[in-house]
Amino acid sequence: MSATRAYLDFNASAPLTERARAAVLDALSMPGNPSSVHTEGREARRILEQARTHVARLVGARAEDVVFTSGATEAAAMLLTPYWTMGRAPLGFSKLYVSAADHPCFLKGGRFSCNQIKIIPVQSDGLIDLGALNSLLAGHDRDAGLPLVAVHAVNNETGVIQPIEEIGRLAKANGATTIFDAVQAVGRIPLDISAGYADYFILSSHKIGGPKGAGAVVGNADLMMPRALIVGGGQEKGHRAGTENLAANAGFGAAAAEALGNLERVDLMAEMRDRFESAVLKRIPDAVIHGRDVNRVANTSFFSIPGMKAETAQIAFDLGGVALSAGSACSSGRVGPSHVLEAMGLGNEASALRVSIGHSTTEDDLALFDSVLANIATRRKSSPKAGMKAA
Repeated sequence: MSATRAYLDFNASAPLTERARAAVLDALSMPGNPSSVHTEGREARRILEQARTHVARLVGARAEDVVFTSGATEAAAMLLTPYWTMGRAPLGFSKLYVSAADHPCFLKGGRFSCNQIKIIPVQSDGLIDLGALNSLLAGHDRDAGLPLVAVHAVNNETGVIQPIEEIGRLAKANGATTIFDAVQAVGRIPLDISAGYADYFILSSHKIGGPKGAGAVVGNADLMMPRALIVGGGQEKGHRAGTENLAANAGFGAAAAEALGNLERVDLMAEMRDRFESAVLKRIPDAVIHGRDVNRVANTSFFSIPGMKAETAQIAFDLGGVALSAGSACSSGRVGPSHVLEAMGLGNEASALRVSIGHSTTEDDLALFDSVLANIATRRKSSPKAGMKAA
């Protein structure tokens, strides 16, 4: 970023990488439809399948088990349904199990009705309560249908890493199918769907430096699949009809290839985050960093400033040239209490600021953040009642 702006909101949307930008522009020059059999169509198909291979490699999958979508929300809507098939035989799920701290597109349950959705509580540290999940699944009525467990691998607000392998094993032991929202995990922690703990991953392009408008469902196999959400011409092997967004998917593939290489550099990002958090606590000693005592992804910090509303602080940071979030960006621009913190037992008015960085974040970006934070801390000391509301 420039000396006057610092972008620290990678969890909302990461900047487009140069490699992804080049792939998008190259694909935009292709006139062919990937489903056409002529030379131009075959070239478009080659680009699409190359992107599919890159996305698959990022999560240890086979390319043929990647289904491109318009984004993670569509991918969730596709998978969160009671209506599936095993080969040609119908397969029914009667209950959907999601965690209280999940992304709204999971909590809304897709094509499940409200009375089919069961909420898994989380602990005060943000980790899913495995005992509660086990009890819920043990009490599942299998005569009514199968259980479907759909939870996040990494929380989009706190950055807390869930014990996904343990969750997967527990779910399998109870006869459940598992879906992991890997949007904030992919490219930040190693993922391997071939290890067997997950049946499906949901991915998003723009969270890893690809273009907006592309996502994917990645399966451990394609024998069992949900009833298609979008039907038509049979693209994506009939799982998602409609001419593929070649440019967006090409950029997604390029970003995935880059993210796989960047996994070796996450320790450097963690060092930057830890130094940043030390600066926060130096400026505001009573600040609360949520999820700090458990495993988190290296790029995310979610903290509250006691006595100051998160939206008040967010505005101050923006005016000072720093872009960050007060929770999830997926609420139509609304800023308010965090359902994640409420699920962690911090009350229904709890709010916090989220700083999320990337491999392109610079020391200058963090220096600008520290400068604005220093001003906020000074004003807070001189006017203790200003902006008062429990964070």
